[in-house]
Amino acid sequence: MFSQANKAIIGTLAVLCLIPVQGAAIDTQARAALVIDHATGAVLLDKNADEALPPASMSKLMTLYLVFEALKDGRLELSDTFRVSAKAWSMGGSKMFLREGEQVSVEDLIRGIIVQSGNDACVVLAEGIAGSENAFANQMTRRARELGMMESTFVNSTGWPHPDHRMSARDLVFLAGRMIEEYPEFYEFFAEETFTWDGITQDNRNPLLGVVAGADGLKTGHTEEAGYGLVGSALQDNRRITLMITGLPSSRARLLEAERLMNWAFRDFFSKSLFSDGQVVTQANVWLGEERTVDLVPTEPLDAMIAFVDRDDLKAEVRYSGPIEAPIAKGDKLAELVVTTPQIGETRYDLVAANDVARGGFLRRLDAAARVLASKALSSGQARLAGE
Repeated sequence: MFSQANKAIIGTLAVLCLIPVQGAAIDTQARAALVIDHATGAVLLDKNADEALPPASMSKLMTLYLVFEALKDGRLELSDTFRVSAKAWSMGGSKMFLREGEQVSVEDLIRGIIVQSGNDACVVLAEGIAGSENAFANQMTRRARELGMMESTFVNSTGWPHPDHRMSARDLVFLAGRMIEEYPEFYEFFAEETFTWDGITQDNRNPLLGVVAGADGLKTGHTEEAGYGLVGSALQDNRRITLMITGLPSSRARLLEAERLMNWAFRDFFSKSLFSDGQVVTQANVWLGEERTVDLVPTEPLDAMIAFVDRDDLKAEVRYSGPIEAPIAKGDKLAELVVTTPQIGETRYDLVAANDVARGGFLRRLDAAARVLASKALSSGQARLAGE
């Protein structure tokens, strides 16, 4: 928040529709849901997104995230193998059908988790990486906190029901986004529709694959407590939508709701280019600098997600606390561009200094002081006149 913020209205963007056309916000039967546009971070639907809920097998995404980190860091190779323990072999629920004592590659275990939701595969990786599943779960929680996922706590690697095993919709969507961005070479596994191990072929449980155009991830979940849930993502025409729903009463209800929300997000919203990388958005006033203003620019191209019903009702403003005292270094974050539409609300973008502004010399500082004194004298005179 910017206290006493200066606000620069961007006239080319602040289009006021005299009679705004406003569509009703979509609802969902899910207990919790979050739908976001991946590129802009715009939240298209939010229902109980910050409530810590039982994630069921959707929490396997955190297990996979730690595995992907270990692969990227060189602590693991896809060809490395781990032995299947008695504990892993005895796991119930969804299974890869591993045999006790056999050696299985990291790559096959990853595919067994993603496609087959194998609880046994999760335990093998957890024990192989951390020595025990409990130690691995502690690593999951610690890493989640480091990433800012404050509503996530793990007591196992599988999502097996436990009163303390919890994640929020926002944490799951955030985690999915990191996996998509940071590990594209491993994210490809999520689009596999079948995987065969030891002669047993199982289908990917993600109901969006082959149903919604561009669907390529991520993970389902189901327990009696959690209901049916999904973290799903799809890419269409260079736009990616990611969603999370949970608490649905059946697998069919999960499919229909996920399909409905995904199609709605692609159909009812579009992306509008606002500013290119380095394009000057506005200028901020500078205090005690060699220059009296500094250009404000984005660090990357800025696109806004807009509902079609809001296409004539877009407002934007720049907010900063000013004047900004010199010296200023190029790249310093100085302001925010706040874009507002009725359907989405506020979306915020960082703006930085386009150039250095050195601290002014003696004469520049003297001039600034004189302008302040003149302003105070004018204010004082106006106050006396009002008093008379």
